Amino acid sequence: MKRELKKQIRQDEFRSGLARAALWLTEHRDEARITAGVLVVVAAIAGVLAYFDAQRRRQAEADFAAAMEIFRAPVTAELPPGADRPAETVYATADEKFKKAAAAFDGVERRYESRPVADRARYYAALSRIELGAYDEAEAALKETASRKRTDAVEPALARLAMADLYRRRGEREKALQAYRDLAAEAGLPLPRDYALMSLGSLLEQMDRLAEAESTYKRVTEEFPTGVYAAEARRRMTYLRTAVEG
Repeated sequence: MKRELKKQIRQDEFRSGLARAALWLTEHRDEARITAGVLVVVAAIAGVLAYFDAQRRRQAEADFAAAMEIFRAPVTAELPPGADRPAETVYATADEKFKKAAAAFDGVERRYESRPVADRARYYAALSRIELGAYDEAEAALKETASRKRTDAVEPALARLAMADLYRRRGEREKALQAYRDLAAEAGLPLPRDYALMSLGSLLEQMDRLAEAESTYKRVTEEFPTGVYAAEARRRMTYLRTAVEG
């Protein structure tokens, strides 16, 4: 009985609400028409903005893809002797290719600076400049990318890894060691930490710090036993153990 009463009350409230709404519309017919018109205009504007935003996003991705084609294009010296010439553009020298790639990525960053694609473009422009030997410019761009606090992006972590590689290439070994250690210790890193460990072990080997290198490779086998670098880490451990023991 109580259930039926509650149901009846709800139905009465619903009908009463409809009646009040109908009365308001009758008494405020002009206001209602204006409101409806405004809503239609707002919806139309939102639709147009969404359309142009989608167009802009597609163009940004297309421009980035065009820059990547340059970045990945072959160089004449890299082609196997007697091989057919590829359909894509082949650059005479690596310098020519990476200068053009850097300029293309700079253009993407400049045109779409408020979009996530700008961070990707800045990162690849920095990689291009590393290949050109423009280390200071590359480091500045990588630091800017690494400073971005976007949880949905991998570019900040990639930039930090590229900076570690840059320090190593530039001969700043202690800075490179610390950068690799920091990356390897970061549990939430959106990149394979075993790669950072392998890079650390390789640099320690290069510096003739063999016991530390062996210990680093051991971490790879223990922390990432099924990873892609585990087998190579075991081989390096075996070699270094022999070298350390004489």
